[in-house]
Amino acid sequence: MIQYCNHCGAGVTFQFHPGDSAAANICDACGHIHYENPRLVVGCVVEWEDRILLCRRAIEPRLGFWTLPAGFMENGETTAQAAIRETHEEAGARVQIDAPFAMISIAHINQVHLFYRGRMSSPHFAAGVESLEVDLYHPDQIPWRELAFRSVTLCLERYFADRAKGVFGFHETDIPAG
Repeated sequence: MIQYCNHCGAGVTFQFHPGDSAAANICDACGHIHYENPRLVVGCVVEWEDRILLCRRAIEPRLGFWTLPAGFMENGETTAQAAIRETHEEAGARVQIDAPFAMISIAHINQVHLFYRGRMSSPHFAAGVESLEVDLYHPDQIPWRELAFRSVTLCLERYFADRAKGVFGFHETDIPAG
């Protein structure tokens, strides 16, 4: 919640604006509406020779747990560009994007996680500043109990199921609170 208007500096009140279905911070002086919308986390299931690239987190939340390379989308980039950038920043890997693979809505924390399928361009990778280590895992080596986020677990479960069938689809799901 913000307290002051970023247009004029006056105080804001959390209220409904006529015609809107959700409350927002509205400036008491100039009437500017400060919408707060869900944030998009974009990542990639990166494959190299039937192995999946995972990163051990060097930051909170879930410091020390494993995840797919992913992070918040920046202004001015496409979702595919965000997946490529995050893979390079977190894992030092160059990736070729194949297709969108999974979208997971997590309404209770105002996030949507979008994962692409991709292939490493070369076998080179290295931990970035947000990763303690990075490694490639065969499906039977995935550290399932050490995965950082439920969205990553769901994505990988669907990925391996699709890979076993030989056909990749697009998966959409929600993670409820609790």
